[in-house]
Amino acid sequence: MDARDLTVSLGGTEILDGVSLAVESGELVGLVGPNGAGKTTLLRTLAGYLTPDSGSVRVDGDDVHALASKAASRRVAVVPQSSAFSFDFAVRDVVAMGRHPYRSRLRPADDADGATHVEDALERCELTDLAERPVTAVSGGERRRVLLARALAQDTPVTLLDEPTAGLDVNHQVRTLDLVRDLIDEGRRAVAAIHDLALAARYCDRLVVLSGGRVHAAGPPAEVVTRDALRDAFDASAAVGTDPVTGTPSVTPLTHPGERDARVHVLGAGDAAVGLLDPLVVAGYRVTVGPVVDGGLDHEAARRLDRPAVTTPPFGSVSDEAFERAAARVREADVVVVPEGAREVGANARLAALADATVVVSGDDAALREAVADALRGRETGVRTRTE
Repeated sequence: MDARDLTVSLGGTEILDGVSLAVESGELVGLVGPNGAGKTTLLRTLAGYLTPDSGSVRVDGDDVHALASKAASRRVAVVPQSSAFSFDFAVRDVVAMGRHPYRSRLRPADDADGATHVEDALERCELTDLAERPVTAVSGGERRRVLLARALAQDTPVTLLDEPTAGLDVNHQVRTLDLVRDLIDEGRRAVAAIHDLALAARYCDRLVVLSGGRVHAAGPPAEVVTRDALRDAFDASAAVGTDPVTGTPSVTPLTHPGERDARVHVLGAGDAAVGLLDPLVVAGYRVTVGPVVDGGLDHEAARRLDRPAVTTPPFGSVSDEAFERAAARVREADVVVVPEGAREVGANARLAALADATVVVSGDDAALREAVADALRGRETGVRTRTE
């Protein structure tokens, strides 16, 4: 599939502005972006449902918008976002509707080839046991699988999916995308609008970020899912790390940037800082860490949240150079957080003595945030704070 310079206006409002997108065989491309970015409009245009003001969509050399409806449907299948049905068709009959583009008076609806595609789609989507039930009598998640099975039965080189995991529990989200991934590995092509950035990064070969009707970024997930890209496209702050199981980018939404401007430095020791970083970063503070052991748990937690860290080599004392770098962070900080049990570890006692406001914490997240807020209020009134 090759879409070039698509511009689409609806109701006098420009929705897409010069969007280009190419999908190769054996490739799953994910569409991500904020609500209203134009993802659904782009999918409807790629399917031939909407005619662009300018630009073209080609599949295997054919312009989708120049083809007759059945011919276009033999090239592109669509899994829509809505799973509502108005009639009590049996699940098998709904899936068999995917064979409509191939039917004519010369190829009746019950031809053996079509029946094979239908049965295969039912089996792959785990719907065989539900095949005779009315589609209105199955759950919302099962209806999502019915729509996917219908697209599989359509047997097209390109499949477009609009939020295929919407309304599914975690188990079925993964199973659905595993199935899509299997189809891609068989040589098909797919474009999927996926709301969950972590799932999109895990399953897609490339991501296209739409924002304001334009392509904001495109490329492999590791290159696209970055703090800067998410901030610019979504107007949101997020911590981007690496999932330890899949090795793909993980995303943790944070407080909107600028809501707080206080600087908080966390002293580390082994894994003492691990549980303190997330609540402080989520609260919107500008967090720094150190000294921590290079590659240790405290360092990994800081790296996952993309927080600056002063590091020292394993199995060694804090060098003078590392101490001075940590001391600079302490002096810049509005509050220094000392993990309970780590006050006397390494250079922590000397560093804490340099701080204007220090809190020693071992409680839950709420207690930590309250202690930091109290320390900030004390600092604002000129009181040198020590909070246990």
